[in-house]
Formats: sequence, C-alpha cells, structure tokens
Amino acid sequence: MAELLTVLTTTDSAEKARALAAGAVERRLAACAQIAGPVSSVYRWEGELHTDPEWQVLLKSTAARYAALEAFLREAHDYDVPEIIATPVARASEDYARWVAEETAP
Repeated sequence: MAELLTVLTTTDSAEKARALAAGAVERRLAACAQIAGPVSSVYRWEGELHTDPEWQVLLKSTAARYAALEAFLREAHDYDVPEIIATPVARASEDYARWVAEETAP
C-alpha cells in the first residue's frame, strides 16, 4: 500500500487556492484538494508582525509524489517562502488509499 501524505499550503486569495488545487490535481500530484478559508494568519515577516487572511489548501497525495508536488507548489506559488508541510497519514481505509495511489500515478 502506498504511503499517503496530506500536504498543506496557504495563499492569500480563494482564486489562488483554487489554482494551486486544480494544478496539483490536473498534474496527478494530488488525488484531491480541499480549500478552507479564510483563516487568520499571524506571523512575523521581515521583522514586522502581520495579521492577514489566507486560504488553506490541503492536498491528498503519496510519499512517492511528494518531491514533484513540492516542486510544483514552489513554482506555482507567489510567496517568497510558501508554507509546504507534509504529514504522513497514520491510517486510511484501504479503498481510499488505493484511490489516492491510482489518482497520483504518473
């Protein structure tokens, strides 16, 4: 069974979130993506404290496709340092895991 990952990124608009999600799924780098937002992000950038709305994109993928997914997100993203966090999925139903693996096969 393929090792599943959830990969999280954020962006500053719903349109950009949809573009990242669609681009990853179209390229078979993710089986699906969920967009949530806006969320309120508080962070320090270049020495200043910021509070801004962002949209989260949660992508379902496999460990085998992670490098290509990260490369796509870095290229497609307009942030200087985009959030790209991968978390292993501890458990998933066999049918769902198989579907993710099939949808992300190159």
